[in-house]
Amino acid sequence: MRFFRTYIEISNICNLQCTFCPEVERDNKILSSEQFRKILKEVLPHTDQVCLHLMGEPLAHPEFEKILQICNEEKAVIHLTTNGTFLSKFGFETFLKATCLRQINFSLHSFKDNFPDKDIRPYLFDILQFSKEALVARPELYINYRLWNLPSTTGNKVENQEIIDHITEFFQIAVNEKVDVALNKSKNLLGRIYFHFDTRFDWPSFNDPIRSEHGFCHALSQQIGIHADGTVVPCCFDKEAGIPLGNVLEQSFEEVLNSPRLKKIRDGFQKHKLVEDLCKRCTYITRFDKKLAPTLPL
Repeated sequence: MRFFRTYIEISNICNLQCTFCPEVERDNKILSSEQFRKILKEVLPHTDQVCLHLMGEPLAHPEFEKILQICNEEKAVIHLTTNGTFLSKFGFETFLKATCLRQINFSLHSFKDNFPDKDIRPYLFDILQFSKEALVARPELYINYRLWNLPSTTGNKVENQEIIDHITEFFQIAVNEKVDVALNKSKNLLGRIYFHFDTRFDWPSFNDPIRSEHGFCHALSQQIGIHADGTVVPCCFDKEAGIPLGNVLEQSFEEVLNSPRLKKIRDGFQKHKLVEDLCKRCTYITRFDKKLAPTLPL
């Protein structure tokens, strides 16, 4: 069994609380660097790339530099998603020298969520200056400026315009600001730097009504998640481990992959049958309608 993407949540603790992310109800957990190494070694034969989050801010991990070192040593392909507030704490070289990093996603929508009255320019400057240096030092590194707060597939937000204006002014470029995320979520700025737009969506909850007992999802075929306490879950939206499939700190990843519950869920998706109660309540699953182009969160 092989996945396109595996989410390893190195910490479920974040320094911000954005409207995009619901509050984490689980106890605060942090994977030690050695626990991470153990998990990574077992996961790598089964995945193309690894994301260092599910919930939480990866750069807030007390051993983040050690985590990156382990990823380099194990030759993992890493996608890093961050709000960017700790970028200057580590220095740009930490990231530029980390050959494991294939893509960095900056959640720019996070700033105004938490600091609506603050000047955004100092925050953006660090991210943009890093991006400028990466264009020279790591031209193969993908950088996404995420604005996942659109009210509709073709709408934009006023605060996004301020961000877009600052970025285009910094790079002295023009960009077509028309957005239709149903057709294309990304807009190239220069090199491998992109805006990445998306609409808001609802995280599934057992408190939601059942939407359907039928549908398809990429969970357990293209992606799988591991929480900071070792619990394995089907996808990146199972933030509270509503569908626990096993625990990689107590058993091997291979054992989890062979669990009856996992196989039942996976087989169900292939037959367009939603086996789990949480899946029956998920609205994001409608994005995988065959009439639309299947997409995964980047």
